Amino acid sequence: MTIPIIFGVAADPVQLGLVASLGRPGGNATGINFFLGELAAKRLRLLHDVVPNAVRIAVLVNQRNPSITEPAIRDVQEAASSMGLQTQIVNAATISEIASVFAGFASDHPDALFIAPDGFFNSRAVQLAILAAHAGIPSTSSNRDYVAAGALMSYGTDLAEMFYQVGIYTGKVLKGEKPAEMPVLQATKFNFAINLGTARALGIEVRPDVLSIADEVIE
Repeated sequence: MTIPIIFGVAADPVQLGLVASLGRPGGNATGINFFLGELAAKRLRLLHDVVPNAVRIAVLVNQRNPSITEPAIRDVQEAASSMGLQTQIVNAATISEIASVFAGFASDHPDALFIAPDGFFNSRAVQLAILAAHAGIPSTSSNRDYVAAGALMSYGTDLAEMFYQVGIYTGKVLKGEKPAEMPVLQATKFNFAINLGTARALGIEVRPDVLSIADEVIE
């Protein structure tokens, strides 16, 4: 018996080999493509809107996760070039490597930190937020959990909405629909969050027009 699979993935499910095409998956799997790396350029632009004086941007990546990391690096470097910004790629894949990256910032201090999307980084949201605050570095990420932990800002797919859609698709399969005939959905809801308390601690005054487009403002 073939077991149906409903997935939620950040990378292109066609490139991952999960489905034949987005419109006609053709196998026993379908689900939601919720984007991460593709939003890098938008996230960088928002960071520059919040911290307009930032020119040197450190980009923290986990190169053990190439399917997400490689497109994120490409997109953020292209966006940085078009905006006249400089990027420095720094890599971490363990807790100690994250600590080492921030230790290096003591002598080579970037104007801001761009945290690339990564499951391991999500699990270290508190560590990253604390280290960024201690170093006095404005930081941005794809997950609003970083902002709740004390990071400056985030922009990314609304993961709660994504999981809701996965649940809907699961229900349809349980009622007899075939994954092969269910097109892969793509995320349409995104979240922009700002931590105003962190902004004040960093001496950043967020412009009213930027605040007006934030989906969530944490005091």
